Amino acid sequence: MSRVVVIGAGFGGIAAALRARAKGHSVTVIDRAPRLGGRAQVYERDGFRHDAGPTVLTAPFLFDELFALFGKSTADYVKIVPLPLWYRFRFHDGDTFDYGGGIEQTLAEIARIHPPDVDGYRALLEQSRRIYEVGFTQLGDVPFHRLSFMLQQVPHLVQLGAWRTVWQMVAHHVQHEKIRQAFSIQPLLVGGNPFDTTSIYALIHFLERAHGVHFAMGGTGALVDGLGRLMLEEGIELRLGTTVTAIEVDGDRARAVHTADGTRLALDYLISNADPVHLYEQLLPRTASKLSARLKARHCEQSMGLFVLYFGAARQYPEVAHHTIWMGPRYRALLDDIFHRKVLAEDFSIYLHRPTATDPSFAPAGCDSFYALVPVPNLSADIDWAVEGPRLRDRIVAALGSTILPDLAATIRADFFVTPEDFAERYLSPLGAGFSIAPHFRQSAWFRFHNRGEGPRNLYLVGAGTHPGAGLPGVLCSAKVVDRLLPEPLGGRARVAAPAVV
Repeated sequence: MSRVVVIGAGFGGIAAALRARAKGHSVTVIDRAPRLGGRAQVYERDGFRHDAGPTVLTAPFLFDELFALFGKSTADYVKIVPLPLWYRFRFHDGDTFDYGGGIEQTLAEIARIHPPDVDGYRALLEQSRRIYEVGFTQLGDVPFHRLSFMLQQVPHLVQLGAWRTVWQMVAHHVQHEKIRQAFSIQPLLVGGNPFDTTSIYALIHFLERAHGVHFAMGGTGALVDGLGRLMLEEGIELRLGTTVTAIEVDGDRARAVHTADGTRLALDYLISNADPVHLYEQLLPRTASKLSARLKARHCEQSMGLFVLYFGAARQYPEVAHHTIWMGPRYRALLDDIFHRKVLAEDFSIYLHRPTATDPSFAPAGCDSFYALVPVPNLSADIDWAVEGPRLRDRIVAALGSTILPDLAATIRADFFVTPEDFAERYLSPLGAGFSIAPHFRQSAWFRFHNRGEGPRNLYLVGAGTHPGAGLPGVLCSAKVVDRLLPEPLGGRARVAAPAVV
């Protein structure tokens, strides 16, 4: 039988481990975090619970596929529910835009703000559908490690206008500034600037429309727990709280991984869910990786950083939606500050998550649970987070308290925050980036880190920095790509062992 070792237990690593196990490999998963999920950790403070990572589920069928590999149903492990309202945009002038549900609801909201944009939105949605059919349905789980295959896709990319940015595509179809902002923010969900990100990522818009926006009851942590239970049932070994420090290479093959506690784990195949830059610069010997990988690692552009304020409230705010996009006074100029000028501006925009709108178990009775996520520059910026973190925390509380969370300063409880420095330390994320490398055209498809390792022959990559990209659908699809590439087991299928967590 053959042994697969998976470095990293984010969603990409979890999905890859399950797919390798379904093929019959013996699988061991190693992660430095205390629980599964990678960045999808769970925080508990004074009775308030917070998902630390992704909170928006847009393609639940990708999780169904993982359970179906073993003849099982997602519903027996976690309850996933559709949200009737996907996002509420709250603009700086106090106006709102509710997005989600049926197409007629969206069109009515557009008509309320700017009637001429109704037809433009229909055209935008159709353009997004065409991109989705190619970029997601046809190519989302296909390997892009061959330049010849990339060149074959050039006519499709030209036809779809891939050279345009998401903003250019949206602005071509709708005219009102608020509508343009609402329908161009999707790249920020995967770490990209709408003014730089290739319009291929506009497929996210139709992905939401095609499959809806969902929430796992109990939070994303409950979804991780369900997948963890499945992994143990199927005999996957989990080694948590363990950091891989080096990959041992002999000739053209990885032979073992070494961990911080001195353990050596031999392997036949290696799947990395670590950030590709960390993989190629810190884990692999320099002579074991190809020049292409070293150049990408040295010169790639990382995504923005994230400042996330977690807090409870000693009251409820029933008028606040589950997902709120709180827009600041500036849009393009603020994004330029974050992505290009690398400065921490005094103003900001916020993604506000209120899970208690759907699941009251996230907070004590009569209370609410929140997190406020603010895009910020990554660690390439000269920002002293020991000073600026508390200042930004206070500005966020003041801004929310004066708008949609009145009296927040008096009702806030058990608050704490994380900065790009925490992402760098906890997840070994280069420059503390929130989403690995940025998703512009020069870092997409063949130009992104390849799922077939650019080094040892038995190395494979999954996760946000690989094809097809960041976000839950992207990392789950990266595992489907590796499933296509990973050979069948050597010497027959491994039997299911007793569950093990080390």
